[in-house]
Amino acid sequence: MNPSWILLLCAITVSMGAQTLLKSGSRAVDLVAQLLDWHTLIGLGLYGLAAMLYIVALRRIPLSVALPATAISYIAAALVGHYVFGEPLSPTHIGAIGLIGAGVVLLAFA
Repeated sequence: MNPSWILLLCAITVSMGAQTLLKSGSRAVDLVAQLLDWHTLIGLGLYGLAAMLYIVALRRIPLSVALPATAISYIAAALVGHYVFGEPLSPTHIGAIGLIGAGVVLLAFA
């Protein structure tokens, strides 16, 4: 696999880790507690790292391909939300996830 695509996948994975930590931090009792929660602080740091990885990946992957490819994070978010946070996953969600996945695959091989 091309190193730029590996960087893009790492950026997406790190971003998903950040999202998960931000969701965990949202359990705090108020906004100040949430902003100072370690989940939130580490999540924000991971967002910075994900952005740097994404920038490096963009050196070799066209933006018109790289940005839509990050839509795979929507699939991961739905699965993390369901299995980690107990959020519902309806047939409509599953259908939408399938369409997003198909679009990402089409772009990856375009």
